[in-house]
Amino acid sequence: MENKEIGVLLVDDENDFIEPIAFWLKSRGYSVATCRNGKEAVERVKAGAPDIMFMDINMPVMDGLEALKNIREFNKELPIIMVTAAYGHDEKITRAKELGISGFFAKNYTFDQLVQMIQVTLRTHKKLQPEGGKPESQPAA
Repeated sequence: MENKEIGVLLVDDENDFIEPIAFWLKSRGYSVATCRNGKEAVERVKAGAPDIMFMDINMPVMDGLEALKNIREFNKELPIIMVTAAYGHDEKITRAKELGISGFFAKNYTFDQLVQMIQVTLRTHKKLQPEGGKPESQPAA
């Protein structure tokens, strides 16, 4: 897969989480940008939306839910994956689902699970399907 055209925005205030993921994705050919809070993320998306976004729920300045709400006011199509330390069924998760997220990524998931989530999510958006519309795991005919 050629990843250079795929822009990933990582939004999290924890360097120990965001820096290794950004480095790993860049080493795989993805175009990666980072933001440290929801306010920065909203401004970044307004300036030019990435192909996919991973955003922490709990951050200072503006949390992920408020940022998600703001982004959905002007961009309903951007695939947004909410990042959480623990997946549960609390009020924040319910609200995020109502605002139209593409899924959740737990902070204890692996890099391989991250890439799998990117690939599966992007396949649901026709404009980002691999050439010919075939899933990339399919062998060429």
